[in-house]
Amino acid sequence: MKWLLVAVLTAFTISSAVTQSHILLGSPVNSLCADLIHPAGYSCTEHTIQTKDGYILALQRVASPAQNLTLQYGPPVLLQHGLFMAGDVWFLDSPKESLGFILADHGFDVWVGNVRGTRYSYGHVTFSETDKEFWDWSWQDLAMYDLAEMVQYMYSLANSKIFLVGHSQGTIMSFAALTQPRVAEMVEAAALLCPISYLDHVTAPLVERMVFMHLDQMVVALGLHQINFRDSETLVKLVDSLCEGHMDCTDFLSSITGKNCCFNDSRIEYYLDYEPHPSSVKNLRHLFQMIRKGSFAQYDYGFLKNILTYGTSKLPEFKLSLIPASLPMWMGYGGSDLLADVKDVERTLAELPSRPELLYLENYGHIDFVLSTSAKEDVYKHMIQFFRARKKSSSW
Repeated sequence: MKWLLVAVLTAFTISSAVTQSHILLGSPVNSLCADLIHPAGYSCTEHTIQTKDGYILALQRVASPAQNLTLQYGPPVLLQHGLFMAGDVWFLDSPKESLGFILADHGFDVWVGNVRGTRYSYGHVTFSETDKEFWDWSWQDLAMYDLAEMVQYMYSLANSKIFLVGHSQGTIMSFAALTQPRVAEMVEAAALLCPISYLDHVTAPLVERMVFMHLDQMVVALGLHQINFRDSETLVKLVDSLCEGHMDCTDFLSSITGKNCCFNDSRIEYYLDYEPHPSSVKNLRHLFQMIRKGSFAQYDYGFLKNILTYGTSKLPEFKLSLIPASLPMWMGYGGSDLLADVKDVERTLAELPSRPELLYLENYGHIDFVLSTSAKEDVYKHMIQFFRARKKSSSW
């Protein structure tokens, strides 16, 4: 029961390089390059950036064996993972099935993002991971600081606009960041898997119960600031208790993501060697606020603190209409996805000033878009065609 719970929770799913001497209060136990990229025969280099609020993040640059021989790179593309995941999710299957490897094989200059709190990033210049201040952030900070710095760093090195790929929470971050002109002007095009800006039509049974039972407030009452299912037996028991006597959670994966058609569940034990990664309680609360309020807005601190923080009691919204109409977008979404619900995707599309290219797969669930054994043909080839069309006037 516990390992299934951990598995599905993974699916809920210009700064200069920092030298080693700056990494004072934490470093990754493992290297993504060493863990997954080098063993597959691909080259990989580790980069670090520091956000404006002091977090030190890891980026990996991945190249195929052919790129190593020619020393030539195609357009830069950033892969941004979802909640309880990190950059490893793009490489967990074989090189013929994993998007990170596939993009490198097609000549892209592949960069892999890892947000604050994940095991592949480096902590903070002041706080340690045992400090509650370290975990005082939500997805809006991941968008405004983490993703913005990653894009800026890549743009500076490549001296060209970048392609942006996001999945799940990575799309929430992307939508929010792209409402900021300074970020949008550095992005050539965006491809979003399971796109989310609204969550009020979530129908995943276990998620609905978590929201109804105010799981986020329970965790706060326990005095927790981070959500780390690898280290907290209390968290696992708390979520497990939501099912007992209340609902059938025999198939945890379907109860929290929707039915996934093409996910290779025989590899779950292997995936659990890498997932899930930690996140913050505040981040979970912000996501639950989205579900309860039906809004795409900044974090709700309550009436008085909202006034102190934002200068108004009304929450500032991230307006999708501010994303430039000239920014090409591509979206892939599924009919069996109970997190990125079709109705919410349609609302997102209605508010965007552009008309994104769409790929709708009736049988695909939330996790299929990153771990499906057939995603190369079902999804990734269409994404690559979209990117190539944006560069048709270049020599690449």
